[in-house]
Amino acid sequence: MEVSNIELKDKTISGLFNAGAHFGFVKSRRHPSAKPFVFGAKNRIEIFDLEKTKEALDKAKAFVKGIAEKKGVILFVGGKNEASEAVKNIAESLDMPYVSGRWIGGTLTNFPQIKKRVDKLEDLLSQKEKGELSKYTKKERVMIDREIERLNTFFSGLRGMKDLPKALCLIDSRREQIALDEAIYLKIPTLSLSSSDCNLKEVTHAVPANDASKKSIEFFLKEIAESYTSGSKAQAQAQA
Repeated sequence: MEVSNIELKDKTISGLFNAGAHFGFVKSRRHPSAKPFVFGAKNRIEIFDLEKTKEALDKAKAFVKGIAEKKGVILFVGGKNEASEAVKNIAESLDMPYVSGRWIGGTLTNFPQIKKRVDKLEDLLSQKEKGELSKYTKKERVMIDREIERLNTFFSGLRGMKDLPKALCLIDSRREQIALDEAIYLKIPTLSLSSSDCNLKEVTHAVPANDASKKSIEFFLKEIAESYTSGSKAQAQAQA
């Protein structure tokens, strides 16, 4: 089946195709779990069956909507260059926590300690905004500013996360293996955009598609965000 002959009448499949979500990696990089989602190759690059990708995406979206209807928190994770900005933007648009840089080991499994660092960041930022740092010497203020910068780099996206999330949304589950392992250990459900080199069976709701393209990543995150927003609206209407 040639890519050019893919049925594009479906809006989601058309969006996936236009975003380049159908491109995987070369066969030698393919994880066995991805085989059922690949229907062929073009110029040695394996091509995902977008009908199956859509099915997986629809299941992930339904899962996200269900979390939103219960006011659950989703932690968005994507530290690679192609994903970091999109992850940050989507998470902030939903007022959700995120990690758009390096995952700090223990973020979930040692959450009480991580929360202490986040609380420290909140406290220092509050003091700075209120002008309460003026009581310190110039040298001390420089040191405090450096500490704020350091904490901000690692924990700014977690400032709104008061408890463990109800789910993790990952970009490239292979790259974010440590985050995935922590979620699995704590039995926190996961959803991900995962290319052909990922172990799809490790993820609760894996969406097999291109996880190395900004367009593909942005399309996936937009779909997830729209589902969360839809669930939130349904929850609000139910309470009205």
